Amino acid sequence: MNRTDDRLLPVLLICVQAAVWPGAELVRGDVPPASALLVAVLVAGPVTAALALRRARPVVALMLVAAACALGAGPLPVGAMAVLGTAGVALALFTVATERDTFTAVLCVVALAAWQLLQNLSLHGLSDRDGLDLVLTALLYATACGTGLLARRTRRARGTAERMLRRAEAERHRLPAVERRRMERELHDVSAHHLTAVVVTAGAALGLRDRRPELAEKALEFAAETGREVTRALGAVRAPAPSREEPASPEERLRALVAGFRRLDQRVEYEIDPLPDGVVADAAYGIVREALTNVARHAPGAATTVRCRYGDARTEVVVTSAAPPAGATAHGAGLGSGRGQGFLRSRAREAGGTLTSGPTAEGGWEVRAVLPGRSAAPVEASVPRSYRFAQVTAAVGLCVQPLLPVLVVRSETTSSGSQVSAGVLFALLAAAQAVALLWLRRAPRAAQCVLLGLAPLWPVAMAVGEYAGPVLLPPALGMLATCVALAADADADANANANADVDTDGDADSDSAVPARGRHSRRAWIIASAAVAVHAVAMSVAVLDRGTELPDWTVPAGATAGVALVMGAARWAGALRGRRDLAARGAREERIAAWTEEAVRDAWAERRRIAAGLETTVLARAADMVAEAEAGRLGTAADRAREALAAMRALLDTVRVGEPGPNGPELRPQPTVQALDLLARQCRATGREVEIRLTDRVPERLPTAVDLAAYHAAETVLAVGGEEPAVLELDVESDTLTLTATGVPRAGRPAVRQRLAARVAALGGDLTTEEPGAVRLRLPLAGARVPDQAPQRGHEEGAR
Repeated sequence: MNRTDDRLLPVLLICVQAAVWPGAELVRGDVPPASALLVAVLVAGPVTAALALRRARPVVALMLVAAACALGAGPLPVGAMAVLGTAGVALALFTVATERDTFTAVLCVVALAAWQLLQNLSLHGLSDRDGLDLVLTALLYATACGTGLLARRTRRARGTAERMLRRAEAERHRLPAVERRRMERELHDVSAHHLTAVVVTAGAALGLRDRRPELAEKALEFAAETGREVTRALGAVRAPAPSREEPASPEERLRALVAGFRRLDQRVEYEIDPLPDGVVADAAYGIVREALTNVARHAPGAATTVRCRYGDARTEVVVTSAAPPAGATAHGAGLGSGRGQGFLRSRAREAGGTLTSGPTAEGGWEVRAVLPGRSAAPVEASVPRSYRFAQVTAAVGLCVQPLLPVLVVRSETTSSGSQVSAGVLFALLAAAQAVALLWLRRAPRAAQCVLLGLAPLWPVAMAVGEYAGPVLLPPALGMLATCVALAADADADANANANADVDTDGDADSDSAVPARGRHSRRAWIIASAAVAVHAVAMSVAVLDRGTELPDWTVPAGATAGVALVMGAARWAGALRGRRDLAARGAREERIAAWTEEAVRDAWAERRRIAAGLETTVLARAADMVAEAEAGRLGTAADRAREALAAMRALLDTVRVGEPGPNGPELRPQPTVQALDLLARQCRATGREVEIRLTDRVPERLPTAVDLAAYHAAETVLAVGGEEPAVLELDVESDTLTLTATGVPRAGRPAVRQRLAARVAALGGDLTTEEPGAVRLRLPLAGARVPDQAPQRGHEEGAR
């Protein structure tokens, strides 16, 4: 499809050019000379071929098109290269802007415009007509380049959104497996060590009880205390609290990894930025671990530096080791499998990045990985400065070359006179408008005021420079920049209205506060009305100054109607683009919210399944072991410890093969406050930083209705999307659970407030928004039922 499109446009341009010349000449009965037709064919052939291959070599295609059109404009009559010289060059510039970086696109525009300007100045001077032609040419080039840059930015934004969706979908499948592995690892670490210690201690005490009876008493105390410790630890594994036992962050894991290698007498220094949970953090951890392991094996004692830089566009992980010290013996050199480098590259590739490794100039070794950053965009190779210098040198050389004036441009008489040319004034006004547009995003109101101030100067420039060309063309050029500003304002206004559905105090029915939506709309219409009035006056003055046979009242009326129609179309186009972007963003956020909900529910089901298995297997045996030890039956306590170990191994086997437990995953229990850590982990994995805080006053077990309502309220607040870091804090005071969410400006929307209010009202609570971007819910605990046992609570949560 792309190849068909690439060929279609050049053929269409050739057909239009043939219709303009020589088609128009043939219709009038004038047959062009054979030499002119031959030159036209020789020019049109390379131009068509270059435009057909413009996506593969856009800069080369632009140079070929510009050079061919310039060479053909000399011997050919006026209009013979008009279409190819304008639309062809604009199409080539558009392709450069879409396929290459911004620096290259802007450099091409500046070099091409400067090349033509120096040509005209060296051969003709700057006459009225030439000055206006230069303004129109620069405007054409800037429009083509700006449109291409906008298309490239839109394409990259769409690609980033698609990658974010793919990342969210991948995390949706990943979170349950991660939670299962976490519980499996902690179950093994907690149970295996403690229970094995009980079995070994009891066995030793029973073997020596005839000679050392005091060992049996100590073994009984150890078994009882260890059983209680296992019960406490497995309780935390079964239901981890987000704030009381928060898993280590990627930064903490990397620091702990470095500390472990330091304990092995490795000299390791580090510079580590905070990383969000997810694929990138896991890849960075695995790469650092493998690289440090290789240093410990092959260069023990070598000074090593670990750097982890997390940025918007990329994440850089660099592990650099110096040469091993003299006399160091690499005892682990033969322990590797030879697959370490392959594993390193596969980790980086799976995370969407690249990895390189090799020796350093000092005799050491360096591993460098470039992974995606906050935007989840693919890693782009950086352009060397030498290449940029070569680009600038080529552009400067193009501008200062002799330009072959005899072959390129026909001579024309230079306009005489001592007054300033209208072309110079037009060029200055166009440059001022371009500067104002550059500041449009950073200071929109100031840029709009500058554009409105420049609009009346166009008829003044026409009068001062004694302009004799088309009377409506200069005011139309001034109006074009204002239309761009109005379209951008309408786009921004659509986004502002989407985030301003309620007033600042959260009371949508307040008569004293003006809704933010109304403020934005009224300000936008005031600016649009002022723009219509200013440009209509400027156009009317230009027409009346030239003179017209129409009645005087029709000129301002017609100018006002025409300007209002054009600017209304510009605002409509900007608003349409804003609404389209909002709709796409809303659909993306809905999909991410749905995947987040599904991921948390699946992970919660895994947690509940393993927790139910713990209740009936390991925890039950551990409790029996404590009872037997307290009763003084050491042999029976050891048997219960062996049974608990066997139950633990059986449960781990069930976890590994994914078999459903007593409360299988088909139960799909509703998550509660204990699942907020899963919700935060999933949000962080998709690019948003979310922190969960539980104060010490929050009990481990809440009433079921309050537990479910608090989780669903937090899920609703985070599901509306946003890029701001969010903090959810839960506290209990005066028998009331308070959930405070900050960094959630979209939670103030009426639809979200309505859902939250309905959930809170069912429990007799209340909802307030005390400041922009903050929501507070109060849920009374009095009268709500607290579940007696954790298994019963799990069954109660199974029904929605």
